[in-house]
Amino acid sequence: MDKIASFAEFWPIYLRAHSHPTCRALHYAASIAGLTALGMILLTGDLWWLMAGLVVSYGFAWLGHFKVEHNVPLTFTYPLWSLTADYRMFFLWAGGRLDAHLRSAGVQTA
Repeated sequence: MDKIASFAEFWPIYLRAHSHPTCRALHYAASIAGLTALGMILLTGDLWWLMAGLVVSYGFAWLGHFKVEHNVPLTFTYPLWSLTADYRMFFLWAGGRLDAHLRSAGVQTA
């Protein structure tokens, strides 16, 4: 794959790498775990939650790639864009607006 020059170019590639609904569901769980860990850090000041959040979040997300999609996570090559895209996908899904983005990227939706 050639180097991706912008987040706008990365976004549809990211969505195609998350084409299976189960993979996306695991990513939503990862996002919730990450947000929960952040909330716990803010509430308790205990940085243990940072490690717990990272382990649980990446565990869910990588399970989706290695066992469901059978692809390599884009975070290995584009870590910041992947994190941004993870939360963008999560909030679009939570708001009921993800399907249009998936269709635009060529991902079949139900």
